[in-house]
Amino acid sequence: MPDTALLIVDVQSALVAEAHDAEACLTRVAELAGRAQAAGVPVLYLRQQVDLPGVPTELLDIHPAVAPQPDDIVLDKCSADSFLDTPLDGLLREHGVRRVVVTGFATEYCVDSTSRSALSHGYDLVLVADGHTTPERPADSPLPSAAQVIVHHNAVFATVAYAGRTIQVLPAEQVDFAAEPTAGQDLGARVSAQGSVQSGPQLASPLGSTFGTIADTGGPARARAGPRLGNECSFPVPEQNR
Repeated sequence: MPDTALLIVDVQSALVAEAHDAEACLTRVAELAGRAQAAGVPVLYLRQQVDLPGVPTELLDIHPAVAPQPDDIVLDKCSADSFLDTPLDGLLREHGVRRVVVTGFATEYCVDSTSRSALSHGYDLVLVADGHTTPERPADSPLPSAAQVIVHHNAVFATVAYAGRTIQVLPAEQVDFAAEPTAGQDLGARVSAQGSVQSGPQLASPLGSTFGTIADTGGPARARAGPRLGNECSFPVPEQNR
């Protein structure tokens, strides 16, 4: 993907210690980082400044499984939004970046906030469907499970509309840093400029309400709108949501 950067958000040892499917997620993010580096794509790490009494300082740093390389950039931040009060936007523009590939922790906090802020700052977005995670919940928690949160956010970004932006939700193995991004392909559901979905079956959220539409293509769920406006999604949808 020319004009692309990989963002790795808050993948810090102490933060991901209790995350869902953490080892597999870290492996996928590390593999993505290696491919990005090989393709000459900028890799930027965001590191949340946190105060966790009793936690060794080294555990607040980036997890060794995804350790930055010498040419990578590490930015500290104090907010869920990686663009807020950081030089991230300026650095991306210096590198001529138009599209960001987002991975990291935690799905519904910093990954969500950073993804939305990237779109609001004018960047196209690739959310790596299996490259972000969130803490596991206790079995008796009234909150959605970590797996449900991840599915929910993937589906939201598969259908949410940002004018003039292209959004893709792809598994790590389908992210191609060397390929030119395509735009305007009709892959099923189409979203109007007002954000209303014009075709495709509704997708039920893990909590039972409907929050979007995924086109029925006979394979992985996909949604995409017209040129420079819309979404492409390619990730497994649980049977109960089909």
